[in-house]
Amino acid sequence: MLNFIYYPVSFILWCWHWVFGHVFGESSGFAWALSVIFLVFTLRAILFKPFVGQVRSMRRMQEFAPEMQKIKKKYPNDRQRQAAEMQKLQSEHGVNPLGGCLPMLVQIPVFIGLFHVLRSFKPGWGEVYFFDAKGVESFVNAKLFGANLSTFISMPAEQLAQFGTDRTNVILVSVPLMIVASIATHFTARHSVARQNQAALDNPQTAIMNKLTLYIFPLGVLVGGFFFPIAILMYWLSNNAWTLGQQHIVYKRIDSEEEEKKATAVETRQALAPKPGAKPVNPKKPAPGAKPANGAKRMPTAGPGGASSSKPDTNGSSNTEIPGLIQGRSTSKKPGSKKRR
Repeated sequence: MLNFIYYPVSFILWCWHWVFGHVFGESSGFAWALSVIFLVFTLRAILFKPFVGQVRSMRRMQEFAPEMQKIKKKYPNDRQRQAAEMQKLQSEHGVNPLGGCLPMLVQIPVFIGLFHVLRSFKPGWGEVYFFDAKGVESFVNAKLFGANLSTFISMPAEQLAQFGTDRTNVILVSVPLMIVASIATHFTARHSVARQNQAALDNPQTAIMNKLTLYIFPLGVLVGGFFFPIAILMYWLSNNAWTLGQQHIVYKRIDSEEEEKKATAVETRQALAPKPGAKPVNPKKPAPGAKPANGAKRMPTAGPGGASSSKPDTNGSSNTEIPGLIQGRSTSKKPGSKKRR
């Protein structure tokens, strides 16, 4: 039913085993272990760009988290209206919530596919997807510090005998992987939680998810190690190691981009702001008698008596005069008035 998952997973595993088999030998436990690890690295390299988009989406969602809280308070009893308003807000900010879940959604079927393929490698079996009978036998006979990669701690003793190993060897290999994988899961979640802002931390739903990722998931890895094959534990450990390193690189790059944007904005504001102590620059008034600029209208000038007058222009228009007022005489004195002695 899930062959569309099993075949691609087994093909990538086959390719890496072909590479490392030429270095360590086809039946070497190190060749198979590295094949599983590089299967994880191949998948995570393909999902690197979606992971960057996930981080950016989460960062933008944290920025407008207060606005989402306002929507919840505004429509406390209308879930449908809340969903519509939040979807509108997310589209305005260019955020796709499903895009943030893509890396996790892709890893789940790969984990299931690898688990199924490894459990199919049993003594006496023939072809398993892309592996022929010789490849299956190579995996069954491969040992990593005395334990086969398909064995797990709770496996029945008769099945362990078929793989040519015992429970002690499986415990010696599985327990350290369980502990390291659990610690890596905790630190990966801790590094992610440390990036959340205060508004996200105050959200009750976010607080519950943080507790799950910080404590419950690592505990699940520790308990599940009793039932997971050694190869699955190696898959989990390498996956968390990649995630931790990838988070460090991506977060550092995004932080540097944001700091650069802030520095550019500050420089722009400083360039536009007036210097300390400088007077504001006002537009200069035209000097008396200066010719107006091309296309500009010339304002009428005041005459000697304070009245406005204009000289004839090139079209031959006459000066504007006030009736009863002689030019060149003051308006304070009437014509013909004499000073009494």
